[in-house]
This record gives sequence, structure tokens and C-alpha cells, in this order.
Amino acid sequence: MRIEHVAELMTTHYVFPDVADDVVRVLKATTYPEDDVAFADAVTRDLQSVNGDKHLRLIHHEDALPEGHGDDETDLATMAAWADRTGGGVAGLHRLDGGVAHLDLRPVLFPSVVCGDAIAAAMTLVANADALVLDLRQCLGGEPSMVTFIASYLFGAEPVELSGLFERTTDRVTQAWTLPYVPGRRFGPDKPVAVLISGTTFSGGEQLAYDLQQTGRATVVGQRSRGGAHPRRGFRVDDHLELTVPVARSVSPITGGNWEGTGVVPTIETAPDDTLTTALRVLRER
Repeated sequence: MRIEHVAELMTTHYVFPDVADDVVRVLKATTYPEDDVAFADAVTRDLQSVNGDKHLRLIHHEDALPEGHGDDETDLATMAAWADRTGGGVAGLHRLDGGVAHLDLRPVLFPSVVCGDAIAAAMTLVANADALVLDLRQCLGGEPSMVTFIASYLFGAEPVELSGLFERTTDRVTQAWTLPYVPGRRFGPDKPVAVLISGTTFSGGEQLAYDLQQTGRATVVGQRSRGGAHPRRGFRVDDHLELTVPVARSVSPITGGNWEGTGVVPTIETAPDDTLTTALRVLRER
């Protein structure tokens, strides 16, 4: 019964219907273990077997999922509780020698409706620095509205187009533009920015790095990121199993594509231990 539910959710929601059909054929042709953890692991392997989409996952939760899991109101409440435990996604903010600010964002870029005030405060504090290091090396994802919100502080009042979303339900791309007004102070469009990424950086963290790189606003330093460009929704399969299904794909107005499968390729590739040092050297030279 569980696998039928997974198959139905894939058919109804996955952003690529033809891939969903191929995945469903694999699921229905396979016999899975009864144990929840083993079942989730095996199904996840098959979900990703057709096109390697890392956002396609069946996740086992030790604690029972609430009945409303997957609803917008319930998800926001969950994100807000997580944000309260993690500083709203602002893991650290430091002023370094040479007028450089270092802003570390993790574990995720929380929705702007939840953590806009925390980001506004952080960006206001770095606004008068001469250069900025935006550290996304441990950023595991994020919400597209927060990507737009953060990027808006790094441009001027004139809107700049960022990656939009092609959604299966609308069959069109919804554009995203930086905001003409943001609370607090902008860092602005002219001072140098370095974005740090790693093999851990994923999803929304990748989008922020990719958009700042493609618009020419920032130099991306580090290692190639994980390669997940498909925003997803979580669906409750049963008390302890959640299926995450991509329902859209990012589309850059500059490249016409995204970083799915390839990851964001750094402008300057470094060894992990050299990432921050290299970024600081580049910023100070500029």
C-alpha cells in the first residue's frame, strides 16, 4: 500500500511527468523490505535511479509526523521552530581585518516570512564593510523567496532578474526580481563580494551562489556544489515516512538552465582548507 501511495504522489506532482512514469514503473516492479528504514533507503535509491534527482527522497522520521504535515501552515510552524533553534539561519557574523565582513548562513535559508528580520539585521550590520564574504559552505538549502531577499541587499534599488521557477501546475516560468525596497541598509551593488561554496552546499544555497555568479555580482570560491535545482514539497506517506517531490525547476534568465546534476562550478576552485584564505586574498586585491 505504501508504494502505491508513493507512486501516486510521483505521478501527480513530479515536475517531469515522463520521468515520473519511468520511476513509477521501477517502483511497481520492485519488492521492498518491510522495515521502515530499509524501505525508505531502498525506495530512495529507486526514486533517484532514472535521472539522479537528489531532491527525490523517501525520508524516515523517528518521531511521528503530524497529520497536517505538508500543509503550508504546518510547514511554516515547523520551519519557525527550527529557525528559533538556529539563529534564524545566521550562524555567524564577523568583522575581519581590512574592512571585510564574513557572514555565515546555515543550516538553511529559511522562508523570508519566518526569518526576514534576522537577515535584515545581519545585512544591516555588514552594510558599511568594504567587502563581504558570504559563506554558504554548510548551507543545505533554502526557500526561493529568501534567496531573492538576500540578493536584494547586494544590488541597488533597480530590480535585477534572478532565476525563476518553471512549475508543472502552471506550465510557465514565474520570474524573480530583486526588491526595490528592503528593510535596514543595503550592502549595495558596487563593493566586492565573495561567495563560499563546498560539496555540502545544496538547493537554495546553490541558487544564491549561482545567481550572484551569473549576474556578475560575486566571485564564487570553493568546491563544486551538490547539484540540486528543483524546489520540492514534502508529502506525508504514513506516520513515519515523508516523500519529498520536486514540483518545479529553476530557470536562469541568463543561461536558460540551472545547476541540476552539475552543481555550481566555482569561479575559483580551491582545496577545502584554502577556501576562506583565497576569498580574502581576492577581496583585498580588489
